[in-house]
Amino acid sequence: MLVDYFQAHRERLSQDSIDRLDRNPLRILDSKDEGDRRVVAGAPSFQEHLNAASKDFFATVKAGLEALNIPYKQNPLLVRGLDYYCHTAFEFTTDALGAQGTVMGGGRYDGLIEIMGGPPTPGIGWAAGIERLAMLIAEPPAPPRPVAIVPMGAAADARAQTVAHALRRAGFVVELGYSGNLKRRLQRANKANARAAVILGEDELKRSAAAVRDLDSGDQVEVALDQLEAHLARFR
Repeated sequence: MLVDYFQAHRERLSQDSIDRLDRNPLRILDSKDEGDRRVVAGAPSFQEHLNAASKDFFATVKAGLEALNIPYKQNPLLVRGLDYYCHTAFEFTTDALGAQGTVMGGGRYDGLIEIMGGPPTPGIGWAAGIERLAMLIAEPPAPPRPVAIVPMGAAADARAQTVAHALRRAGFVVELGYSGNLKRRLQRANKANARAAVILGEDELKRSAAAVRDLDSGDQVEVALDQLEAHLARFR
């Protein structure tokens, strides 16, 4: 019926669609040519020419989608580019990518394995555009900002390792640097986008404490080492 219809409107079809009349007339339904689309608008509809088995099959597919609350839009012009498809064809589309809105497509092809020499086997499959899927993925969250441990002096170097280890076990990301004066170490902490600096100097260690500097505001307070995790929790 489609071939008869398109033959009757042959002079209005594009050359591509005329060529498809002999090879795969269903592909004319998917033509993007404006003249073809005007002809296709009056073509016989799939839905009006399904046999009883196909109607029941398609009704079951739609009922399954509805039972799972999966929204769908029925498209009578949707076709696949290969002849072995049968029954339902489908596409997943999005309005987030402009005109290139089809993310994946596929359908059922019960006869494919038999055509290739195997036993009659029902099958369904799909193909997706990796680039389009990637474009739909949200930006990943920013990595957590580290806490910089800034030891000053040999005694502080040794203690810095245990402080860093404890903070890491508590879930903090820790940046630990050993070289340079206080200014250079704080510059390194800023370069690492650290949220806070834990400064371990000789005087602080004598009091079992550390100087904690908020690297965003510049505020600095002294915190007992056994209270360090609780104090730094505000910087997560």
